[in-house]
Amino acid sequence: MEIVAQQKIRRFESGSFTEIESSVATEYPLTIYVNDTELVTIVCTPEYLEDLVVGFLTSEGIVRGPGDIDSVDIIESTGHAKVTANFVNKFNAKYRGKRYITSCCGKSRENFYFQSDASLVNVKQNTSFTLTTNEIFHLMEKFEDNSATFHQTGGVHNAALCDSAEIIYSRMDIGRHNALDKIYGSALQDGTKTENKAIIFSGRISSEILVKTAKLGCGIILSRSAPTELAINMAEELQITTVGFIRGDRLNVYSGFERITK
Repeated sequence: MEIVAQQKIRRFESGSFTEIESSVATEYPLTIYVNDTELVTIVCTPEYLEDLVVGFLTSEGIVRGPGDIDSVDIIESTGHAKVTANFVNKFNAKYRGKRYITSCCGKSRENFYFQSDASLVNVKQNTSFTLTTNEIFHLMEKFEDNSATFHQTGGVHNAALCDSAEIIYSRMDIGRHNALDKIYGSALQDGTKTENKAIIFSGRISSEILVKTAKLGCGIILSRSAPTELAINMAEELQITTVGFIRGDRLNVYSGFERITK
């Protein structure tokens, strides 16, 4: 399935209109069923769909991890993901209706806080993982090199999981949460440890993105943009390092100063 489509547009430039073709990001609604019960519909970019499902179900506490999932059947023609699970957290499934709307990508996806989020993120990030400023600049340069779809369409979010030397996974999606869930799902299914790793994110570090990072078990998040005040407060409580405005040879460290060295 194509993740980018071509659209005829009229561009105004230098005083006149020109008809051209422009690349736009594809939206794809994916409805997740768990043990034949409809759970949620996620509007996403149609790639790494199994990783998205596994990452979403685990990060939201519907299941405890891939071991609770027997199978994931993606039916692309109908937009269905049929999950067979041997364990489902009934509390989280029951109370999904009690949620708060967050400052996410509009209402195109059920990107909300669940009341259980506080219990899902109850372990502070006490990793000894550190990064130098030069390592951060190098990682951000690699991250930008992997952002072809963003540069082509301007309509997606990018995220990456990295260590101090290289990017391990790079994923993009029209939904910012989706990109992180795809990374989490990839790591879970590959058995890749997320401790002593960092998240690189293309957009603003909001409180819900901070929560997602904490659920992944990463102690550092890097971005070209800035964190919100609530995200910084949560980062200090969870001992997560937030680094923003990484541009050229400049960056700002907002929390967890001890993990970033010269």
